[in-house]
Amino acid sequence: MTRVGKDKQARGKTMKIGELAKRSGLAASTIRFYEAKGLLKVVSRQSNGYRDYPLQAVAILSIIIDAQQAGFSLDEIRQVLPEDISAWRHDELMVALKKKINDIESLEVRLAQNKAHLLSLIQLIDAKPEALDCKDNAARVMDSLGIANKN
Repeated sequence: MTRVGKDKQARGKTMKIGELAKRSGLAASTIRFYEAKGLLKVVSRQSNGYRDYPLQAVAILSIIIDAQQAGFSLDEIRQVLPEDISAWRHDELMVALKKKINDIESLEVRLAQNKAHLLSLIQLIDAKPEALDCKDNAARVMDSLGIANKN
């Protein structure tokens, strides 16, 4: 194999930030941000300072994005994301996933309570007697809610 062929073969195993951005669908600045936050640790630097990323960086970025969309903070992701994505710490990962499910369930309860409160408020406002003007209806609603009306 020629020297050029070897260089192309070696380059096929890594990519520059522009190619990683294209493959991951993220901006280069976002990739650098994740690297600065300690989430993307698989980066090596060339002598000219350019970053080289292995192919697994695409998978790591996908995991980070999916975890954020599931509600994990960057700190939570950092705690469970292994240096090598083939070496997950099973127990830590399971604890984090179950904790996040509990957080989501608690949030669902609070959201359901908020929704019920807003629906009852809408119903109360809509139950305005025909002859009542808006100002008097507002006073009626506030009185029903136990809020002192200061006129």
